[in-house]
Amino acid sequence: MEKHESNYNMIDWWKKVVLQNYANFNGRARRAEYWYFTLANLLFILPFYILGFVGAASKSTAISILGFAVYAILAFGMLIPLVGPIILLVWFCTDGDRHTNNFGDDPKKPGTPEFDFEQKV
Repeated sequence: MEKHESNYNMIDWWKKVVLQNYANFNGRARRAEYWYFTLANLLFILPFYILGFVGAASKSTAISILGFAVYAILAFGMLIPLVGPIILLVWFCTDGDRHTNNFGDDPKKPGTPEFDFEQKV
């Protein structure tokens, strides 16, 4: 019997994202789904990252390689969520539409220089 999403815990959200929605880019996700997935990933990956550094600090090559190898496998396996911040960066750096909308006139009206140094001589 499946749980309802209102009864999900952190591991249930992580399993939903990884097993059901890993490459599903349709629809929407709840904030809880995103944040519990992110927290679970951090909690799964962080011990292996620390193990790698502890192995390197103690000059134990086997422990260091084991820790960093598992960390790398998990990190590369969860690489798809990095697409979102890249898309946001592109959107934040792109000019908006050049017309009046619900929020008012275009602040960068063509022909009206915003600063003195933008005027053509």
